[in-house]
Amino acid sequence: MSGGQYRVESYAAEPTPANSINEKAIVDANLVGEAIKQAIKRSGARAKEAAIAISGDAAITKVIQMPRSLSENELEQQVEMQADQYIPFPMEEVSFDFEVIGPSEKEADMLDVLLVATRSENVEQRVAACAAAGLSAKVVDVEAFALENACRLLTHQMPDGGIERVISVVDFGASSTTFSVLRDLRVIYTRDFAFGGQQLTEEIMRTYGMSMDEAGRAKKEGNLPANYQTEVLDPFIDDMCQQVSRSLQFFLASGAAREQPEQILICGGCANIPGVAEVIASRVGIAAERGDPLGQMKISTRAKNQNVKKDATALLTACGLALRSFD
Repeated sequence: MSGGQYRVESYAAEPTPANSINEKAIVDANLVGEAIKQAIKRSGARAKEAAIAISGDAAITKVIQMPRSLSENELEQQVEMQADQYIPFPMEEVSFDFEVIGPSEKEADMLDVLLVATRSENVEQRVAACAAAGLSAKVVDVEAFALENACRLLTHQMPDGGIERVISVVDFGASSTTFSVLRDLRVIYTRDFAFGGQQLTEEIMRTYGMSMDEAGRAKKEGNLPANYQTEVLDPFIDDMCQQVSRSLQFFLASGAAREQPEQILICGGCANIPGVAEVIASRVGIAAERGDPLGQMKISTRAKNQNVKKDATALLTACGLALRSFD
């Protein structure tokens, strides 16, 4: 940060090697590490510490109550003693942490404490990939929390900066999508589901007999036959609209006081499909626009040269992690 404004100093994106990741689980840490190392080299970044995240569906989160009278050490001991009540795995296989949220609304003399746990292998495989790239993993976050952290970078697009507003953020990834709803900039609902830009790539492969690399390149560069829009892209956009609509229905059915979001911010690589936000808005009946977490940031020349603005919509989780301090 400089002069009260965030700045992107370095950037590079590198595709993960084939067969190195399976449904967000790292299968080959060394292969992933090589890709990270290549990205660092291309970006020109000098940092040796990294913030990483596990996927939301690999994490267990639970808000528990603890007495306000406990000292910091006593609180830590109590959480450790009680953690196994909430975690359905043997404790020796688990990595967990906690954070005090604040005074409990349920009981005056209690604190609300957020407990987060995951199988240790989920952390270890990511730490190993960082180590293979010459990095030290200083922070291990959860993607859903990183996304919430990044949403403050979208406030320039929200009515009233998101304050006292209900806003939906849909982050379309390669193979999975996260649908989140924020009230007053706090995530009150999140849902992960298997859908993403890879399905469009695979449809291009099937329709035009291309390899995965050829299809990915053609999708990005737009070098596709004249019938691509009607035969392949329009049906995919229909699927995107259905996924957003279904997620909205799940959200509205998830609690008695649920109110319809007044805006949808579309993020992820699929947000760059021309006109997709307008189509989703017309189908779902809620104002929608392409989310840009870099919209209020300064961009270094080096990062500009790596097309960071072009990839901005796909960087929500990365931005959330970059906002983490290492203190």
